[in-house]
Amino acid sequence: MSESFDPRSARPSEPAPDWLIGTWTLVSVTRRDLATGTKVDFIGPDPVGYISYSADHRMMVVIARSGRRKPAGAAATPAEADALMKSFVSYAGTFSIRGGAITHHVEVSWNESWSGTDQTRLYRYDGERLHLDTLPSPDPVDGAMSVRSMVWKRPA
Repeated sequence: MSESFDPRSARPSEPAPDWLIGTWTLVSVTRRDLATGTKVDFIGPDPVGYISYSADHRMMVVIARSGRRKPAGAAATPAEADALMKSFVSYAGTFSIRGGAITHHVEVSWNESWSGTDQTRLYRYDGERLHLDTLPSPDPVDGAMSVRSMVWKRPA
């Protein structure tokens, strides 16, 4: 593929394939702990989420655990706020593609420690679903070294 250049991100990138452009809904998120090999449903059995990729190399993602509890009052207690933050991921920015990897260049995030970072995902498209795997890295919730794998499909 010939390379293009995205002036908003100032990063060289392969063109985004046509099948990638648009909005995808979340099917599953699993986490494989690198120390133990244990694999679990990371966001629970029925996660809720969307990821969108645009032709101008912008992206955004929202992922939430299903069944999240609303705060009991008008304002969340510290414990409620902690539980809500640990059951939600959201960020937006630009993306670039090189080989079998999509890198999300995070401009704004639910977790400010991600803002200004690059989040690389190895990707695979099987004709129906988009599979994104993180590189081995600390889990954003508990810090354990792991690989998080997300499966996405087109909305019905």
